[in-house]
Parts: sequence; C-alpha cells; structure tokens
Amino acid sequence: MNSRFNAAEADRRWQARWDEARSFCADGSSTKPKTYVLEMFPYPSGRIHMGHVRNYTMGDVIARYRRMQGHEVLHPMGWDAFGMPAENAAMERKVHPGEWTWANIRAMREQLKQLGFALDWSREFATCDPAYYGHEQALFLDLFEAGLVYRKESEVNWDPVDMTVLANEQVIDGKGWRSGATVERRKLAQWFLKITDFADDLLEGLGSLDDWPEKVRVMQENWIGRSRGLQFSFRLAEPTGEIGTVEVFTTRPDTIFGASFVAVAADHPIAQAVAASDEDAASFVAECKAGGTSAAELETAEKKGFKTALEVVHPLDSALRLPLYIANFVLMDYGTGAIFGVPGHDQRDFEFAKQYHLPIKRVVAPSADLASEPIGTEAESGAGISVNSEFLDGLTSEQAAAEVVRRAEAAGWGCGTVQYRLRDWGVSRQRYWGTPIPIIHCDQCGAVPVPDDQLPVVLPDDIDFEKPGNPLDRHPTWKHVDCPSCCGKAVRETDTLDTFVDSSWYFIRFASQPADKPFDRAEAEKWLPVAQYIGGVEHAILHLLYARFWTRALQRLGRIAIAEPFHGLFTQGMVTHATYQFDDGSWLAPNEVVKRGNEWVTRDGGAPVTVGPARAMSKSKRNGVDPEPILQKYGADAVRWFMLSDSPPERDLLWNEEGIEGASRFVQRVWRLATDKNAADGEDEALKRKLHRTIAAVGEAIEGLQFNKAIAQLYEFTSAIEKAGPSATRGEAIRSLILLAAPAAPHLAEESWAALGETGMIVDAPWPSFDPKLLVDEEVTLAVQINGKLRDTLTAPRGLDRAAAEALALASDKVQRQLNGASPRKVIVVPDRLVNIVA
Repeated sequence: MNSRFNAAEADRRWQARWDEARSFCADGSSTKPKTYVLEMFPYPSGRIHMGHVRNYTMGDVIARYRRMQGHEVLHPMGWDAFGMPAENAAMERKVHPGEWTWANIRAMREQLKQLGFALDWSREFATCDPAYYGHEQALFLDLFEAGLVYRKESEVNWDPVDMTVLANEQVIDGKGWRSGATVERRKLAQWFLKITDFADDLLEGLGSLDDWPEKVRVMQENWIGRSRGLQFSFRLAEPTGEIGTVEVFTTRPDTIFGASFVAVAADHPIAQAVAASDEDAASFVAECKAGGTSAAELETAEKKGFKTALEVVHPLDSALRLPLYIANFVLMDYGTGAIFGVPGHDQRDFEFAKQYHLPIKRVVAPSADLASEPIGTEAESGAGISVNSEFLDGLTSEQAAAEVVRRAEAAGWGCGTVQYRLRDWGVSRQRYWGTPIPIIHCDQCGAVPVPDDQLPVVLPDDIDFEKPGNPLDRHPTWKHVDCPSCCGKAVRETDTLDTFVDSSWYFIRFASQPADKPFDRAEAEKWLPVAQYIGGVEHAILHLLYARFWTRALQRLGRIAIAEPFHGLFTQGMVTHATYQFDDGSWLAPNEVVKRGNEWVTRDGGAPVTVGPARAMSKSKRNGVDPEPILQKYGADAVRWFMLSDSPPERDLLWNEEGIEGASRFVQRVWRLATDKNAADGEDEALKRKLHRTIAAVGEAIEGLQFNKAIAQLYEFTSAIEKAGPSATRGEAIRSLILLAAPAAPHLAEESWAALGETGMIVDAPWPSFDPKLLVDEEVTLAVQINGKLRDTLTAPRGLDRAAAEALALASDKVQRQLNGASPRKVIVVPDRLVNIVA
C-alpha cells in the first residue's frame, strides 16, 4: 500500500471504472425518486477555465450526493456551440466554423473528463449538430403555426463595411467593433417571438420560484417592467398632413401639469413628415439613425433634440401650448415612440430641459407648503403631494394619478392602461453560424414554412468568408428553392436564429432524445423541472427569461405540462486572479511573472511588473489559469476541494496556488487515515457524537448549497479522528469520513474505500445516516446568577428537574461565598439554561 496518495493513477483508474460500469447513465425507467441537476452548458471556446471547474464541481457534489441518497440522477453535458466567435475564428484563421467548433469540443470534453465529473456523457449533444437544430426548427414552426412567430421591420445596428447587424455590445463609441466603421441605424425585416403574450404569466410565475435568488427574481421583474399608467393623445395645434395627434404613455399622470415639451422618435411619422420638408430636421434624423438602438445605450448618451415648428395642446389646459421636439433618446419600438417631458420630476427630461432652456416646474412636493420651492440641481422623481396643478393640488401622487385617469376617460382623450418594458424577442441574426430559420419566401405565397419532411434545413459547408456580410445571402445554390406551396421559384430565409433560442429548450432535449421528434413528453416529464440549475448571474435575465417563455409556449401548444423549467437556481461567484501589466498597459499571464523579494518581475528578463487588483479571469486581461497543469501536479480532487472550500459559493473565489497546496495536504491526511491499520475495540462516546453531528451538518450544508461549510465540517472531523485514540468508533468514523468526502473528492474516496476492504465502488454506496439522539448533548451548562449577575457555571445532566437544579446551584462554593450565610428570598430556574438566585 502506497504511503502517499497517487492522484494521477487514482484519477485515471476510477474514471475508467465509472465509464466501464456506466455509473452515471440516467435510467428514465427507474422507480427511484428522480433528480435533475444541470449546470449551464458551456460555449466550446477551446479550453476550460477555472470558472468552468468551479461551476461544474458544485453541480457534481449535488449530483453525487443525491445519488448516494438513493435518487436516480440526470446530470448531463452538452455544448452551446453556435455563435459569433466561431465565425470570427473562420475569418481570422481561415478555417470552417464547424471545424473550429468540433475541435474545441473534443479538447474541452477531454479536459472535463479529467476532473471526474459524474456526467451522463451518453446524452451529450452540440447545438450546431443538425440532429439538434433540426428539432429546433420543428419547434419554431410549431410556434409559427400557433401565431407566436411573426416578421416585421425593426431598427438594428448596421455595420456598412462588414455588412452585418451588430448587437448593442458590439457597437463601441458609435463604431463597429471589428471594422471601425460608423454604425447606422437601419430598418430590416426581422423575425420575432411573441414573448409579450406571456408577460403577465412570466411575472406572476416569479412568485412561485422560492428556490431562486431574490436578486435574480427582482432583475427579471424589472426587465418585464409591468407599469400601470395613462395612455392619451396630445392634439397638434396645427395638423401636419393627415396627422393630428401625438399618442403617449405615462406612469406618472399626476405630473401632467409639469409638462414642458413633447418629443418623438426620429422614425416617428411626425418626425418623418417634418424631415420631408425641412433639411435641418432631415439631417438631425440621419444623425439619430447613426446612434445606438437600445434603451440602455440611449439612456447614457447625450440628450439631443431638434425643435420643430409644431406645438401640441395640453389636454387639461387648452390655452397651454408645448413645443414638439425630435429627440435622440426616444425609440419608436418602445411604447408609442413619443413622450411628454416633465423636467422637474424625471432626470432624463431635466437634462434635456437644461440643455434647451425649457421650463422646469415643480408639481410634486414633500408637503404643500413647499409648492414654491424651486427644483434644485437634479429632478425629484419621488412621490409626494401635488402642487401647482390646479384641481390636483393637495392630493397625494396616487390620488392625483387616479383623478387624471378618471377625467381622461370621462372626456375621451385617454384611458388607464398597463404597459410592459418587455418587448417581443427579435431572433433574426444575419450570420452563417446559427440555426437556419426554416422559412421560404415566395413572391406569390409570402412566407411559407419548410415542410416537415424537408427538415432539418442544414447549413451548407461550402461557404466563403472572404467577403463581408452573411455568406448564406450570396451562396450560389443553397438559398434557391421551389416554393412548397405553389412550386414557383423562391428563396430560403438567410437569417439564422439567435443562439439564445438554442439554450431555451436544451434542458428538455437532455431529458428525452428520440430521433423522430424534439422530445417525448412523458419521458421529459419524468425529469422536469430541473431540480437544481447552476450558472453565472450574467445570465439572470435573458437566458432564464427566454427559457421560461419557451417552456410556457410549449405548454400552451400542449407539448409539455410544466411552465417553469428550473425549480432551483443557484448563481455562483466568479473565480478571480490578480492582474499583471507592463508600463505600456499590456497584460501578462500569471505564468509569465514571478515574485522576487517584494517585487514582481517577468519570468524571462526580470522586467518590472505592475500587479493589479484581482478580477474575474478573462482572456482580455490574460489573468486566467489553465486547469490542466494544475490537475497534472495536484490531481482532480485537490482542485475540486479548493474550489469548494475557500469561499462561500455565491461569492467570488480568489485563485491562489497556496490554497490548492492546502487541499492537496488534506487529501494526503485522509489517505493516511484510510490506510491506518491500527484497528481496536471499544467505544469512544465523544467521537461517536462528533461523527453523527458531522453527518448531519455536512448533509445540511450540501442541501443548502453551502459547500464551504460542508468542507469546514470535514476538516474539523478529520482533526477529531486524528486526535482520537484507537477504538471501534474511530474505524467507523474513518469509514464515514470517506463517504462524506466522496461527492467532493470522488477519486480519493474510491481509492480509500478499496483500501478499507469495502466491496463495490463508493459511488454506489449509500449516504451515511445519523442518530438524532446523538445530536443532543447529554449534559448542559447551567448559568448561575445572583441578583442577575453571573457568579458560576455548572455542568448538569440534561433534563434536571427544578428542585435538583436549585440544590445544585445553592451547593456551589462561589454561590455560598456570595450569599455569606444568608438565605435566598427566591430562586428562579430556567430548565437546562439558568438558575437565578434573588438574595
């Protein structure tokens, strides 16, 4: 028997044994209780990083723990494989996106296997495989037939050099991130999914997600953005063409008397009408179209406007005229494409009014006697009492809002309504590496679904990235087809689906994988919803919201019974590392620097290096740590142990190799206990109690996803075993320690289990049980007070009756000295806690 645990040999041996035994292949026909554990599947970028290791280790602990509890566990792995990075690699490295992606998948699969995760690799798939995305196309067409898919023109960020649509985050300072060209706002026909049909349900469903972090539920609630307010129209003082009104929506109708301007989006019909006859207006509209398209981006941009010659009439004061502006911060796709500005009580309007010297009127104050107090250096957006608002004066903001709505509805110029910040999900992407949208465009028949027997619509392999734009648009043959309806000449849709669509139903495909349909309802419902979902908080809004929508859409179609896909959600912290830079600002990797004395220098050359704060590991800052050499040096279990032990899992984890070394030393401590042959008889009552308390505490910690607390308990328990003398209890404690450590350090546990002479593999062994009676101390500490001051503490049997507790306290030498022969006037006993003597 080796005196030291050989991690490299153990890792290889037990991973092979698990594969041979198909230990982690989930059986849907099992009668055991079922548990579905899932981590957000990775993008195959080429190498795993420490963030992956932490994420999947947490999920693996839960999966192995549930398995030891007698559950049938589904813990699958796959690849979120479509997206822009593969196209970028194709352009930069002159390789096909598929070739790059599949090579990365092979490399990352091997890396993940080195960590010994209890994954069901038999269910592995990549979203770029036609065997997956063909089913996605079928589901898309199901939604299309149900009226949940439509096409309309929508504004996008257009890069005129690369000839492609850019996401908002790809627009940097108004320019395309790759080409550097000035980005244009352009209208393109886009496909949309009707997520807004489910807005109320998505919002109400958040109330049932008790096992989600509160911050994530709040983020989703704010994104859906349900707001009650007033929708009404301002009448143009002088109509422009056939347009006589401007429709707006406000959540603060109580502030209507504070309005000082009305603003419309650059592509609002009024703006277009003005621009048609005013060159300056046309120039401003063109400038607006060169800006970003997201509300978030416009919120931070400089507020600009063009004052038209038009005015609107205030609906509650016909003598009041408000100027009408075209503004760069108003979007046509949000609300009505027009707003009325109340500078005193909205910061965006305040900034605009300051720039264009518009009135800033107070119409809400903390109290009525502050009505004449001017607005200060920023808007006051809170509620209060209405002032300077005619018939609303003295009403609370809530009362005033209700009164304005009542008058608007009575007079017919507006109505109370509910609106949402949420907009329908635009799923069109003008790129090659994505799921082809299964629609054929025919001049005679319009948009025609691809027939089922022609699915999947497979991406062509012979594509060319030498020219900018979407290669599917210029493919010589792929897009040219006959119309399935009239057999006339037609063309395929060349847009591909947003990759968020791929990840909106993948968890269902993991649960059921028939060849002839996306999933079998009965089989999928054996596993769903996912019991525990784990991933980064950066996906708290879009991915989770889209998955919740997709599941509800399938429920509406009768394809599945569940509405919520994820019962429990956990968002883990990042893995961070110090950053290193030269004086010129260029970044250095951790393996390129070394500390000499008190200074950090380059490993080659000894040039001085500036050490920056710890930040999330990233390629851009080059502060990532490759897990592979760490695994080779210390083994999988030491890495896993460190990932769990050093920080609460919801917080960021600072990477340091000293922590890995400490975990490695602990692995050796457990191995020494497992190979200790000093067997003995007899009981150790103290160790026995410690054993049962540790079993209870570790299980409770894992149940609560407090992995660092579970590890702390195991450290403490190991020390207790090491200090205990030989006994039968000590042998039982060592065996239980190995069982308790198995979810976190499975290779060590298997090797130790075999060293103990146990039959079978520990992966098939049950979780140890504890005796609740042994969680309670047989003895308690009694505090003894005289006139409320602590005078002594005494050890007493638990459950001691009042008379005996009183006698024990009065017999105390310290109490006798304090009483000095006097008899107590009264004795108060709190069983098992306190004796208070009133002298």
